[in-house]
Amino acid sequence: MTGNRLLYLVRHGEADTLGELTEAGLEQARLTGERLASVPFASVQHSPVRRAAHTAALITAHLPGVPVEQSPLAGDYVPYLPPDDELPAFAKGFLDGYSPAEIAEGAALIEAAQARYTAVAETDTHELVVTHNFLIGWLVRHALDAPPARWIGINQANCGITVLLYRAGRPPSLVSFNDLAHLPDRLRWTGFPPALHV
Repeated sequence: MTGNRLLYLVRHGEADTLGELTEAGLEQARLTGERLASVPFASVQHSPVRRAAHTAALITAHLPGVPVEQSPLAGDYVPYLPPDDELPAFAKGFLDGYSPAEIAEGAALIEAAQARYTAVAETDTHELVVTHNFLIGWLVRHALDAPPARWIGINQANCGITVLLYRAGRPPSLVSFNDLAHLPDRLRWTGFPPALHV
């Protein structure tokens, strides 16, 4: 027997240049915890990177008893480096700062992450992953069966909530994307390119 597997993806709160949550990021994380407090999560995974780990701690303060695990699969890495002829014009040079070793590590991590996070569950289950923009972009791209390079440009606001549904015998479903209803206007769209604020 298989059930519905709902994967909740949350990007970390707004952070400063040192990787620490700003006052806005702290408030975003607390409000996200309040928003998710009624969801019957079976588990929470989070990135080892400080800004995501701190966000997860503030969210899970509202989820007593839910197992929490730090995982490199939820980390901040490049999931796939497209060849030049697949890169959209706006992304030229976007990933130039990453070394071949970092790109290879990201490719290995995304293969394991996709296997872990997109598997069908035996029973109905809800899982939360507190992570970074790149992983969310990749998993949304995967759910939509878009070309691998399409993860670039799928942007997630800080503490936006994206939900994916996995069921046996059906393609993945994008239930919601970048839900910011739990944040007041002044806390929405941080981490998002200014031209895309709506």
